[in-house]
Amino acid sequence: MHFLDQAKIYVRSGAGGPGAVSFRREKYIQYGGPDGGNGGKGGDIIFEAVAGLNTLIDFRYAQHFKAQRGIPGSGRDRTGAGGNDLIIKVPIGTQVLADDDERSLLVDLTKEGQKITFLRGGDGGRGNASFKSSTNRTPRQHGPGHPFEERWVWLRLKLLADAGLVGLPNAGKSTFINMVSNSKAKVGNYAFTTLKPQLGVVSHKNREFVLADIPGLIDGASEGVGVGDRFLGHIERCAILIHLIDATGEDPVSAWKTVTKELEQYGGGLSEKPQIIALNKGDLLDDELMADIADQLQQAGAEKIVPVSAATGANIDAVLDRVLAELPEMSSLENQATKSLNSDATQSDEEETQWSPI
Repeated sequence: MHFLDQAKIYVRSGAGGPGAVSFRREKYIQYGGPDGGNGGKGGDIIFEAVAGLNTLIDFRYAQHFKAQRGIPGSGRDRTGAGGNDLIIKVPIGTQVLADDDERSLLVDLTKEGQKITFLRGGDGGRGNASFKSSTNRTPRQHGPGHPFEERWVWLRLKLLADAGLVGLPNAGKSTFINMVSNSKAKVGNYAFTTLKPQLGVVSHKNREFVLADIPGLIDGASEGVGVGDRFLGHIERCAILIHLIDATGEDPVSAWKTVTKELEQYGGGLSEKPQIIALNKGDLLDDELMADIADQLQQAGAEKIVPVSAATGANIDAVLDRVLAELPEMSSLENQATKSLNSDATQSDEEETQWSPI
């Protein structure tokens, strides 16, 4: 399945059905009077966050969403049926943005099952029976029904993860996430092997959390160089960042400064998040040289430096220990599992209490 984190769609709620103009006509009833019913309400446009989706690729092929309009009223005071609501299912973490220069945020869906009525359907028009009065015994006017609402919006997906991997291309991020999680990210000896965000579930010391890997950043990414900073939005919700630095690179200190600068220029509070500096590829250098590089990073202002080797797994546990220390008592993944268990337990309790032999 292809990954897509932005899509532009058109949404339109249903218009209200018109009211009816009708008069009662029955044998032996001389003055039946008006009996036109009201029109039905138009359907709403509803966004719902559902589990099991991690891309917006479906919205590349279906871009127009229109709710059903209300059914017109009819005689004998029959109200028209309301139009069906249109529920648009999106991945958890999807934002609905206005189609303007500022891309202002309209809706943020961050929880499973969260529903937002985005556009309300029009109310049905009044039938002529509702216009009857002591001075107007045979009204022929009716309401046409309220119009629909419509607009173009942008959908933007920000993946929900507890920790995020950042670093220059070829720093070893894909190797790292493959080592610690169930992810199968592509690994290659060339820049930008990762072209889309990757998610992996990490199990460590009887705890689980979600780790996100984004494409590598280079100097000028905030201005669109390389793959730009578009994917940085996927780690805005992370509680902690793991910054991988290639210890065998030409200048590890410069690499750290480059990524730090791009995080600051992007904004979104990324530069303020706690970071763990993982000095990677320690299996290719001796301990003395790794310690010297770590000292240079500390003098430049870096903190929490851990020498590791993503290829061999050396000292990886130390990084994961620090991640768990920075995470809340329960990660987002553990919270979801707890809610699911509680929901199942509540449902089973209700089933048990509903049955009675009496």
